[in-house]
Parts: sequence; C-alpha cells; structure tokens
Amino acid sequence: MNLGSPDSTEVKDVRKYLRQFLMDERVIDIPFLPRFVLINGIIVPFRAPKSAEAYKTIWTKEGSPLVVLTRQLQQALQQQVNIPVEMAMRYGNPSVKAAFDALQKNHPGLDEVLAIPLYPHYAMSSFETAVEFAKEVHAKNNYPFKLVFQKPFYNDPGYINALAENIRPYLSQPHDHILFSYHGVPGRHIKKSDVTANHCLQSANCCETASPAHAFCYRHQVFTTTRLVMQLLKIPEDQYSISFQSRLGKGWLEPFTDIRLEEMPREGIKKLLILCPAFVSDCLETLEEIAIRGKESFMKAGGESYEMIPCLNTNPLWVEVLKGWVEEFINE
Repeated sequence: MNLGSPDSTEVKDVRKYLRQFLMDERVIDIPFLPRFVLINGIIVPFRAPKSAEAYKTIWTKEGSPLVVLTRQLQQALQQQVNIPVEMAMRYGNPSVKAAFDALQKNHPGLDEVLAIPLYPHYAMSSFETAVEFAKEVHAKNNYPFKLVFQKPFYNDPGYINALAENIRPYLSQPHDHILFSYHGVPGRHIKKSDVTANHCLQSANCCETASPAHAFCYRHQVFTTTRLVMQLLKIPEDQYSISFQSRLGKGWLEPFTDIRLEEMPREGIKKLLILCPAFVSDCLETLEEIAIRGKESFMKAGGESYEMIPCLNTNPLWVEVLKGWVEEFINE
C-alpha cells in the first residue's frame, strides 16, 4: 500500500486527487467544515494547476513514477513468493477496494491478508491513515478474510541494511555532506500521536529519552533510521544531517530542507548527497521537489555538485526484506 497519484497530469485529475488527499482528516486535522472550505475554496483551485505542471516534469510513458515503481515492486515480490500479491494506493488508483476485490475473486478461500503500508515511519498522515482506511474498506465491504498489518519498519535490520547499501555506491563520489530529507509533518501531529500525552516535543532531547511514545513518534523514528544507517556505513556525525521537506504551513518540523539547501553552500558545503528515506518509491516529492527544484536552489546558492540518491524502489535487498516479512506472516 503506497500513497497514490493522480490518474494523469490533466488539471481535473490532479484536482480530484488533491481533494481526496487533503480532505483526509489525518492530513489536515481541522474540523470538517473549515477543512472543506480551505481545501475546495483556496488550496485546490490554486494548487492544482501548479501541481499538474510539476507532475508533467516527472511523468513517464507508463504513467506516474510512484504507481509504476510500486507496480514493479509488486511484480518483483510476486516472483519471490508463492502467495498472491496485490497493490493498492491510499488515494487514487488502484484503490484498496480494487485490491481486496481482486484477492477475494481470484482466491475465494482466502483466510488472511497482510497489508504492508510502504511507510518506514509512523505518522498520522501516512502510516496511520493507510491502516485506518484499509480497516474501513475491509469492514464496510464485509470481506471474509482477516486483515493484519506490517508495523513501521524504521529500525528493521533488513531495511536499514538495504538503505545503507543503496547509499554506499554514492559515497565514492566527492561530497562534503549527506542530507537526509524527510517529509515534514506538523508538530501538533507529533503531540497528537503521543500515547503518554506528556513526552513528545516537551524537551530538547525527548527523542533520545526512552518512552512508549516512540512507537508512534515520527520524529524519533526518522532520527533512529538516520543514526542506524550512518552507523552501519561508519559515517561520522559531523558529515550528515536531517531536514524536513514539503511543509504546508507554520509549526512544521524543522529545519526545512529548502532553507538548508540555500544555507549550505554559504557554510562551505559545496558538494551534497541527498536522499529521502521517508519514501521507498520515487515520486513527486523526490523527483521534482528534491532532484529538480532542490538542485536548482542549491546550485544557485553556490553549490558545486548535487546528487539525489534514489529511493529503494525495486532494489533486490529491499525486495528480500519484503519477502522475509511475507515468509514470517505465512509461518506464524
């Protein structure tokens, strides 16, 4: 299960997709009526044409990169396992219902389905909404099979190793710094997900202080992923950092990627490697926001070289990780 994409780069399709995405109460968490007015009256009318143009810069003959790459991942995994593998998107097509319907039609004796949200880290606006939506579709349509979910895998040894090995070939390139650019979330989402109600964002070192809140804390989890990967690659702490991209308003996690890309050349960081581990498949946020616009900002600010490390996509080690989860599921 991945995020989703418009059906085409036509403004009408982008508009439809944005409405579905942004009207999700776990993405923009304000009451329905003001959310409806904000999305349909302000954000979508202005953003849809711009987003359509952005999608055109990355669209392929086969369609949306996110959908194409997720389909390729599904096919790669299917070749490795002897149980059916379907693909679904939280927003847009192919839908969760279409995936469940296909499983039920083609395998009427199905007892249990493992849903794997392709989000390494827990967040209201990604992992949580994918899980809750799948549960709603499952209950509403009275499917006879049981539905279980793979947990966030931010610290899974196989995932960490796959991510590290995906980075390793790029380390031979001249570079001054490695920037981990994660998708941003509002600070209030972090606090809402805090099961203790008194830990997250309450102190400067909250993410380093043990707490049950960490199982649901996006900020702690992205810090953990970064630390584990860099330890595996033996990269010193002063040679990498974290930033957050794609912010939609005030109060989002900092530092902001777009600001850091403008600041780094002035700080002597002229050769940059950048990656986006919040995503396992390349998409608009990686290919257009980071690889295109991010590079333009960095080079304009005085940078000399800029390389975006692709997402895991169909990396064989990543496929092996998924295969391992499926085998664990089968053998339970």
